[in-house]
Amino acid sequence: MASWKGESLRNKAPLWKYLAISFSSVSASSCQYEALRFVSFPVQMLGKSFKMLPVMVWGMIVAGKRYSMLDWIVALSVTAGGGNRVLDDGAHFQPQFNQQFPWSLAAPSFLLLDGFTSTFQEKLFKDHTTSKYNQMVYINLGSGVISLISLIISGSLGSALAFAEVHPDFLVDAGFLSAAAVGGQWFIYSQVKEFGALVFAATMNVRQVVSILISYAIYGHSITNMQLLGLAMVFGTLFYKSFSSLVPREEKKALVKHEASTAPKGNSNSKV
Repeated sequence: MASWKGESLRNKAPLWKYLAISFSSVSASSCQYEALRFVSFPVQMLGKSFKMLPVMVWGMIVAGKRYSMLDWIVALSVTAGGGNRVLDDGAHFQPQFNQQFPWSLAAPSFLLLDGFTSTFQEKLFKDHTTSKYNQMVYINLGSGVISLISLIISGSLGSALAFAEVHPDFLVDAGFLSAAAVGGQWFIYSQVKEFGALVFAATMNVRQVVSILISYAIYGHSITNMQLLGLAMVFGTLFYKSFSSLVPREEKKALVKHEASTAPKGNSNSKV
């Protein structure tokens, strides 16, 4: 895509910055998959609604950002709603805390690493005017190298290749997932570049509710009244945030249009 768009494949930012994003992205994915061993998919998806707070904290640390009181209220409300859903599910679920990397560490680690990823991507867009294709090339290349090194160091490369050989359908499924991931990355990078990491974190909550509802429908997960309350808090707060940001903008447009229509038009001959 970068070549087709006529862009140079030369790195526009220092390589270590691409690698920092690659490392946080691969580590966040590992934590995400590990967490899925301990909780159901809907709980994990709703737990991602906590991401807004880490993104805001990273934005203050990495980019020196400042957020309005409304932003903090929205983030805290979304976190409270997601926490209500996760804790209610946890009352009926016994996590395996005897594992090497339990849910209690996997989930917070994922949120911190994933929040850093999108925040640092936004910083690269602003500081080095990188394109989304430029970032995709170097970050995905770095992620591939880091994943390969991790497999070699952990001694899992042989077993991974053997698994792919025994289950050839795995490669087909992995190919489809990879293609979907690349397509999703295009939209993710576009939104981070145009609107910032916090808007992206809020938008992901819409994707999460769709995924949760699909999971409930396909796998027959039960949902309690407290969980419905948590969903209502999360997405009601996000709807209010979107609505409150749109209304003043429309009112401002209407005011400008009204002032333009009522402005005097006969002043061109008043000067000598």
